[in-house]
Amino acid sequence: MPIKIPSGLPAGEILSRENIFVMDEHRAVTQDIRPLRLAILNLMPTKITTETQIIRLLSNTPLQIELTLLQTASHASTHTAEAHMTAFYRTFDDVRDERFDGLIITGAPVENLDFTDVDYWDELCAIMAWSKTNVYSTLHICWAAQAGLWYHYGIPKYSLPEKMFGVFAHDTLQPSHPLVRGFDETFSAPHSRHTEVRRADIEKCPKVEILAESAEAGVYIVASRKRRLFFVTGHSEYDAGTLAAEYHRDVERGLPIALPRHYFPHDDPTLPPRNTWRSHAHLLFSNWLNYFVYQATPYDLTSIATVTE
Repeated sequence: MPIKIPSGLPAGEILSRENIFVMDEHRAVTQDIRPLRLAILNLMPTKITTETQIIRLLSNTPLQIELTLLQTASHASTHTAEAHMTAFYRTFDDVRDERFDGLIITGAPVENLDFTDVDYWDELCAIMAWSKTNVYSTLHICWAAQAGLWYHYGIPKYSLPEKMFGVFAHDTLQPSHPLVRGFDETFSAPHSRHTEVRRADIEKCPKVEILAESAEAGVYIVASRKRRLFFVTGHSEYDAGTLAAEYHRDVERGLPIALPRHYFPHDDPTLPPRNTWRSHAHLLFSNWLNYFVYQATPYDLTSIATVTE
C-alpha cells in the first residue's frame, strides 16, 4: 500500500521517479481503508529534502499512511519558500485536538544551544506533552532525541570537543527487541551533531533501555520500556550525499570542519560517497511502523491510553 501525501508535494514527483508508490489525497478518498495517521514535526531547515528522505523510508511498507506535516508557529522557516509552508504544513494549534497513530520529530541544527535557549522550546515541550495523550508512538531523531530524553527523563546532553560527523559502525545490543529485529549484529549509520547523550546517564534511568550503540559515536537507539517512545541519535534517513553537502557547504563558508569519518572513498572529498546504511534505515522505520504503530495502535484513536513513560 502507498503513503498518502498532499497533492502537489514535491516529494511525490521525486519518489515516483524512484518507483516508490505514493498516492495523493484525491485518489486516497476512493479507498475504504482506515490509514495510519502519521505526523512529522519537521524542524530541519531544508524542509523539502527532509520530507522526501523520511517519506521515502515510510513508503517501503504494505501499510497505507495518511501524512500530516507540522511546523512550529514560534519559529518561521527561512530556508523554505513561504508558499510551500503555507500549502503543505500545519501548526500545533491546527492539530492539538486531533489524534495520531505515530509522530516523528526531526533533528534541528540547534544542539549547541541550551534547550531553553531554543526559540521554540516551549512550543516543542507542549507538543511532547500532547504526544503523550494524543499520539500512540513517537520517534525522535538526532537533536529531537536529545530533547526528548531531557524532557521525558531528565537525561542531559553534553557538548563534544569536535563534531561527530561521519558514518559509524554500530552494535545491535538487544537483537530480540522488535525495533531492531532483523538488524545485523553490526550496521552503519550517519551522525552529524555537536552534542551527545551518555550511556552512564541512560543506565541510571530504569524507564529506558539502549538498543544500539557505536564504539566511536556512542549511544544510537534508546527505547522506553513501555515501548511508546523511541530516540535515535543519528540520521539514518540521510541520503548518500547529505553529509557531503554539509561538508562542502561549511568549506565554502570558511568554517572549521573535518572530513566526515568513514564516508568518502579513500577520504577523498572529490569522490562520490556510497550509501552503506540504506537497508537498516528502511528496516528501522518499517519495524517502528509495524510493531509499534500498526500492531499496537487501537483502531479507534480516541481510545489511545496516555503514555506513562
